[in-house]
Amino acid sequence: MIERIAAALWGNFSSKEELKKFFLLALLFGLIICTYWTMRPLKDSIFNAMVGGQYLWLAKIISVFVIAPLVLLYSKLVDMFPRHIVFYLLNILYIVIALCFLVAFLQPTIGLANTATSPTRYLGWAWYAFVESYGSLLVALFWALATDITLPDAAKRGFPLIALFGQLGNIIGPYFLNTRSLGFATSAPIVGIAAIIMGISCLVMGFFRYSTPKQLLVGYHPAVETEKVKKSSVFFEGLWLLFTHTYLLGIFLIITIYEIIVTVIDYHFMQTAFATFVSEADVSAFLAQYGYKVGIVSSLCVLLGINNIQRHLGMKASLMLLPVLILIAVVAIKFNPSSLTVVLWIMVFSKAVNYALNQPTIKQLYIPTSHDSKYKAQAWIDMFGSRGSKAGIQFFNAFRNRLGVNLFLTITLFMTVGCVLTWFFIAVFVANTYDNAIKESKVIC
Repeated sequence: MIERIAAALWGNFSSKEELKKFFLLALLFGLIICTYWTMRPLKDSIFNAMVGGQYLWLAKIISVFVIAPLVLLYSKLVDMFPRHIVFYLLNILYIVIALCFLVAFLQPTIGLANTATSPTRYLGWAWYAFVESYGSLLVALFWALATDITLPDAAKRGFPLIALFGQLGNIIGPYFLNTRSLGFATSAPIVGIAAIIMGISCLVMGFFRYSTPKQLLVGYHPAVETEKVKKSSVFFEGLWLLFTHTYLLGIFLIITIYEIIVTVIDYHFMQTAFATFVSEADVSAFLAQYGYKVGIVSSLCVLLGINNIQRHLGMKASLMLLPVLILIAVVAIKFNPSSLTVVLWIMVFSKAVNYALNQPTIKQLYIPTSHDSKYKAQAWIDMFGSRGSKAGIQFFNAFRNRLGVNLFLTITLFMTVGCVLTWFFIAVFVANTYDNAIKESKVIC
């Protein structure tokens, strides 16, 4: 029964073992996303309650400088240990730090019981950077693992299943694990629950390694290999790969352009929410609603076969759909700037299509690349393309109040038109390069 449903949605899996492999990977990804989306609403609500929402733009900038050395540590760990060991080490590190935050948030003076906001409440800054780094490193590591042990044809079948479970985690985390649902006065206990889920993900990884046949842990290894890339430094090897290969740079730019536009919309969304709700618990509960609505819409997109766009129409069509939708979203916000409901649903659909279609498609682009590109370059791409672009555009967001909402959104609309046109050209180049590499059975970089 399960095999027939999976075949109808995503194509015929080669065996029950292959379906089981992707099911376990999907479960693991679901736990990672559940953890992240449990903490993500808390990231903004706790920061707003401790530091103040007016400093949100600066927090995103600072978080990049915190994540950068962590990416260097991650690159070193990838060189020293097998990939699953790196997964265990990072999770243990995040579990310990999460428990430390739990204890701190429960303290009456420095914790959430203290409702005074101040830029000197450094615990709020540290918490924001912690959640941002988890979203960068653990998600990047998972997809590096998945692409390293998956063939291109299998990815078309299995990655939509992974995306579906990711969105189920996106629903379960914020829907059930929020202050209002659990009856907590503050969000502090939820941090401890997130640490428990991190521990469960380690157990799932262990079971996956134990139960998956070795022949299904082999990835894309064509006969024609690329020449070994010149290395500037073991630590900065991923960064060197990124800026010396146009294919990786193209992936970087696709992610960057998306994040620039959505971050501007997201900042407007957050400021509107902060102005509407007062307490940390209310802000957290509202953002949790936003989180699980993203998950519901993403899941529906996957179940209704949005990933068949890539399967039937190809990589190019799949990469070019999201920029069209993003442009429509910005136009809608421009004409409804003060409606929290309108901005909420635009953010929901923008994120949902990205998670359901764009991200699985982009992750497939790493399949015909080397081990270093999958692990090291991808980590730098996710940091600079995702977190770095979010940080850079914050300088524009900082002028929102001075410019006024209408002028702010007008500039955003013109910027979006230029970005979308650039996005189209890059998508065509990247898609053609990928298709040629698969056809000729070669490694791109």
